[in-house]
Amino acid sequence: PLGGARLPGMGREWTYRTIGYWYNLKLIMRPVVIAHRGASGHLPEHTLQAKALAFAMGADYLEQDIVATRDDELVVLHDIHLDGVTDVAQRFPGRARADGRYYVRDFTLAEIETLTVHERTDRKGRQVFPSRRPHRGGEFRVNTLSRELDLVADLRDSGGHEVGIYPEIKSPAWHVKEGVDITILVLNVLEQYGYRRHSDPVYLQCFDEQEVRRIRHELGCELKLVQLIGEDSWTKEPTDFKGMRTARGLEKLAKTVDGIGPWVNRLYKLRRRDGKVSDSGLVRRAHEQGLVVHPYTYRSDALPDGFDELGELLRFTIEDLAIDGLFTDFPDAAVRYLQSRHGVITPREI
Repeated sequence: PLGGARLPGMGREWTYRTIGYWYNLKLIMRPVVIAHRGASGHLPEHTLQAKALAFAMGADYLEQDIVATRDDELVVLHDIHLDGVTDVAQRFPGRARADGRYYVRDFTLAEIETLTVHERTDRKGRQVFPSRRPHRGGEFRVNTLSRELDLVADLRDSGGHEVGIYPEIKSPAWHVKEGVDITILVLNVLEQYGYRRHSDPVYLQCFDEQEVRRIRHELGCELKLVQLIGEDSWTKEPTDFKGMRTARGLEKLAKTVDGIGPWVNRLYKLRRRDGKVSDSGLVRRAHEQGLVVHPYTYRSDALPDGFDELGELLRFTIEDLAIDGLFTDFPDAAVRYLQSRHGVITPREI
C-alpha cells in the first residue's frame, strides 16, 4: 500500500524505505485536497454552492461540520451558533441566550431554513476575512447533512471525478448536555447513505478525544477516523492537545484513529530573529505510527507566521514535510499548485 495506507505495527518510514525513496513515491501519489467548508474562500461557507464549486475546482474531499437543531435534525454549520454566518438576529430578534448568541439548538429546522447565509462576521458585525466578497443574498441557505450527501452523490454520478466526504462531529459533549447524542445521529445518517466501511470515501473527524475513542471502541465504527488537534487554550473541555503531539501521545492515538488533523502552525518552528522555518517533527512522529497527517487551514488571505505566500506554505509542507492532505478554503489554489509541481497524479486515498 502506498502513501496514506496503514500497515499494522509498521511505521510509514518503513513503508517508504521498502517501496522506494520518498522522491520516487511522490511521482505517483499526492496529498488529498480537502475543501474546508467547501470553496469557502470564494463563496459563503458550507453552502451547497460552495461545495459544488469546490468539486468543480478538483477537491478530493468536501468537509461537513455537523450541528443538531432543536428537533434533532442535522445541519451543516461550523459553529453551534447561527449569528456569525446568518441573518438570524434580524429574523428572530429576542431569541438569543443570555450570552447574546443564537444557538442552533434553540431553533427548529423549519426556522433555520428561512435564514440566509452570508460571509462570516465577528461579534461586531465586521467581516472576518475583509478581502472576500460579502455575498449577502437569499440564494445562500443552511442545508441539512442529508441534502449535502445527496449533492455529493449527484456530483459523483456526474462523472467529473471521485469525491469523498469529511464530516466533523461538533461539540459532542455540549450536545449531550443539550439532550441529544449527536454522534449516534451522524453515524445513522452516514449509514443510510452507504458510508459504513473503512474503505468508503469518508474520514470522520472530531476534536473530542473521548468521543473519538467511543466512536471506534464502543460504537464499533469502521470508518476512517481523524483526531483533530487544536490548542488547549481553545476550549474549556478537558483536553491534552499538547500531549497528543508527542511520540507517546501519537502512539496512543494510533490504537484508535487513522490520522491526525493538526493546526498547521504546529508543523514547523519559526526562528524569530530571521524568520527561518524548520520542521517541528510532528509529521514524522505521526508517520512513524502509521498515521496520515491532514493539517488545517490553508488560506491565502490568512497565512501563518513565517510565510508570505500560500505557495510557500504548500511547498514547505508538501515537499519538505510530506503531509498526506490539507484543509483549504481555496481548493483551486492547492490543485493548481499540485498540477504545476507534479502534473496529473493520483491522490493518496479517496
